[in-house]
Amino acid sequence: MSTIMITGATDGIGLATAEHLATLGHQLVLHGRNPVKLDAARKAVEARRAGSVTATLIADLSMLAEVDALADAAADLGLDVLINNAGVYHTDRPVTTDGLDVRFVVNTIAPYLLTRRLLPNLPPNGRVVNLSSAAQAPVDLRALAGDRRLGDGAAYAQSKLAIAMWTRHIATEIGADGPVIVAVNPGSLLATKMVREGYGIAGNDIRIGVDALTRAATGDEFAAASGRYFDNDSGRFASPHPDALDAGMNAALVAALDEQIAALTSS
Repeated sequence: MSTIMITGATDGIGLATAEHLATLGHQLVLHGRNPVKLDAARKAVEARRAGSVTATLIADLSMLAEVDALADAAADLGLDVLINNAGVYHTDRPVTTDGLDVRFVVNTIAPYLLTRRLLPNLPPNGRVVNLSSAAQAPVDLRALAGDRRLGDGAAYAQSKLAIAMWTRHIATEIGADGPVIVAVNPGSLLATKMVREGYGIAGNDIRIGVDALTRAATGDEFAAASGRYFDNDSGRFASPHPDALDAGMNAALVAALDEQIAALTSS
């Protein structure tokens, strides 16, 4: 059995996946931003299997100093798998105090930083599962840097393509001897708070996404899939947006992410 950390585990697909993984015998490290909701999530997961939650960790992923602190707290917990699930679509405060689009920070920069920090602590057969989306659009590096504002849909789609891009870049960088790192579209328009608020619909059965994330985190079919993109809408590994297949574009994105992180963590 594995020790699996899930970001954004207080509701939606993150919480549902944690509950399911607990029933399979895995140990869970739950992350959330709200301490009350995080405690409720712990109780919900523990109700599925007593003793299944190893730790609960609080951090606001829109603040990179808190992402760094989250990585510090998780580093010695014996993680086998990191599931970067936390994400933002619509918010009344789309711009962070640093002047960046919160979708890029939470959906792209924070999981990239967390992954970079925790990769050395994962075993060679460990995994990083990054939630991407069927919604993917070319990344405007000026928008990533906060120099251009985007609407909800554009910011979300660009941030989700960026995940697939840096996933592929890191997988190539660490090679076959390191942990598997994959990008997963868990399913379009699932029954989550994000879908209700963003689209005003109930959404599809969340168990569709739970199944995909469980397989990505623990299943044999993902054991040699590092760098690949799994599209659960089609139920198979597929090609992401063509930009994610361009090594030069991926490297340029990663360079921009590193620049943003250096600027924000040194200030």
